[in-house]
Amino acid sequence: MLTEIDAEPQAKSLKEVAMHIQPLSSAPVNERGGQKSYLLLGREQFDSKNLAITWVDCAPGSMQAVHGHPDNEQVYVVVRGRGVMQVGGEMQEVSEGTLVFIPPGAAHAIKNASDEPLMFVSATSPPFDPAELDAYFAYKQR
Repeated sequence: MLTEIDAEPQAKSLKEVAMHIQPLSSAPVNERGGQKSYLLLGREQFDSKNLAITWVDCAPGSMQAVHGHPDNEQVYVVVRGRGVMQVGGEMQEVSEGTLVFIPPGAAHAIKNASDEPLMFVSATSPPFDPAELDAYFAYKQR
């Protein structure tokens, strides 16, 4: 049973808004290189102006193509598993709880070099426009 959460005094002056939820099961999906990327928050979704969020499941041995975003900064947060991350010319092992910052224009990719699943969440700002993605990165509605 849900109950109300007591608000701190300063929170009482905040505006009322609707809560928006995007389940993984109904998010647009892109499958590439043995990885499934789910678009949890896209540009203009829920009136979002500054952020895109994806959840990515990476099968053992899968690898993302090296790519970049000329005008967007991005972070990957590894939620489960381990792999190898490339940013620019540098490669490092990453594991659960690791955040990787990717500056605008930096070539980057992640590979699951283990025999266990790898999962990460990415945040991109400003958000990319799904309609402008090439076919390799395009998301399909479900």
